[in-house]
Amino acid sequence: MKVTVDSKKGLKTNLKVFVDKKTIDEKIGIRLTELSKTANIKGFRPGKVPVEVLKRQFGKAVYGEVLEKVLKETSARAIEEKKIKVAGHPKLDLKSHGEGKDLNYTLEIDELPSIKLKSTENIKFTDYEISVSEGEVKKRIDDIAKNQNNFEEKNEKDITENGDLVVFDYDATIDNKNFEGGQGKNTQIVLGKDLFIKGFDKQLLGVKKNQTKEIVATLPENYPKKEFANKRANFKCKILNIKKPKPIKINDLFAKNLGAKDLNDLKQLISKQIQNQYKSSLDSLSKENILDQLEKIHEIQLPDNLIQQELEMISQNLKKEDRKKHKNENEKIAKKRIKLGLILNELGTKNNLKVDEQELRNEIQKQVQSMPSQQKQVLEYYQKNPSATMNLRGSMYEEKIIDLIKRKSKQTKKIISIKEAEDIINKRSMTDQSTSSPLKKEKFKKAGKTIKSAKKKNKIRKK
Repeated sequence: MKVTVDSKKGLKTNLKVFVDKKTIDEKIGIRLTELSKTANIKGFRPGKVPVEVLKRQFGKAVYGEVLEKVLKETSARAIEEKKIKVAGHPKLDLKSHGEGKDLNYTLEIDELPSIKLKSTENIKFTDYEISVSEGEVKKRIDDIAKNQNNFEEKNEKDITENGDLVVFDYDATIDNKNFEGGQGKNTQIVLGKDLFIKGFDKQLLGVKKNQTKEIVATLPENYPKKEFANKRANFKCKILNIKKPKPIKINDLFAKNLGAKDLNDLKQLISKQIQNQYKSSLDSLSKENILDQLEKIHEIQLPDNLIQQELEMISQNLKKEDRKKHKNENEKIAKKRIKLGLILNELGTKNNLKVDEQELRNEIQKQVQSMPSQQKQVLEYYQKNPSATMNLRGSMYEEKIIDLIKRKSKQTKKIISIKEAEDIINKRSMTDQSTSSPLKKEKFKKAGKTIKSAKKKNKIRKK
């Protein structure tokens, strides 16, 4: 095999590869000899078929098989010989080939750029700490208490009101005919939440225990049996029991039922939970700021094929008109992603950073434990999806690099209130949503949702 550099311009290199016919003929001969030991051809005993007979019958197929193998082996050797760091897949162009002929082909290769890392000492970022007041903790605990199902039976003479829990059996018909799903036993609904069928709750107001109530309601559009969706149904309801909400005493027992040691421990857990919810988004914004600065201080020439691959990936779910409209902007995003990926990888390599198997197992176990009701599913997900494990490893590797940058950068610690945290998150979210690219709008939609989820979260779990 002979390899020569045909041309080199920027990150593109063209190699000429020559393989003489003698080398190829030898490989064909070896393959035919292998086939002769197992081939079963009429008129010959198994394992006794002459090579010449096999060549006449299977020559073209064997040549194709050998050619593919030779191309794979020699192209890899050619790249290794010229010490080229390949970006993406090289383009192979056959110039001359055939049985009994020399093999000539070219390789068009996009190379990875050499990266001269800049010092990160001048990168600045803010490490936020969230200050949570006693009043905010109390409000969260009160919200949790309100959402706990705690009821006591009403007197038989009392009528139902909003907030009451009503237990009933029902038998429903459409046009005086029974239908699938039209019967229910011991059905429970809390009046006022309207979670059963729209408008159903209101018709149960003012009833008493043991009373029978006729209710007319329209079945929902998403009713399991499509033929009954949006149909008016008549419900005959037998009221079995009525319970009224009972205020929950916020004490040590209440805290223990939520997994805490006592009320004081619960308050600490709540405070930490609120801090973590906001800090997660603020840390993401700090990371974005660090990456922006890292990208600006480096000048790197990027391989065209990687840009096109990344552009295709980020545009694949966009409509045709959006692809065209936002092509230039999305190309900038693609270039930034590739550039940062190369810089981060170089930082990781230079500093011997890696994610070992034990660290990976620990992180998977951490995710398993964070979802008590779905532990088996989470574990199976990683066991059955190697790509998910690979992506997790990649995320952990990136976080190690970011932590390294933070240690070497100029850090400002700042204690802020929840209100200030919300303002920072909202400001960034609104800034990004105001951009024209659908990709950017989607990217920061989650940051703005943190505030809503932080206010609604009602489950406490000790780690």
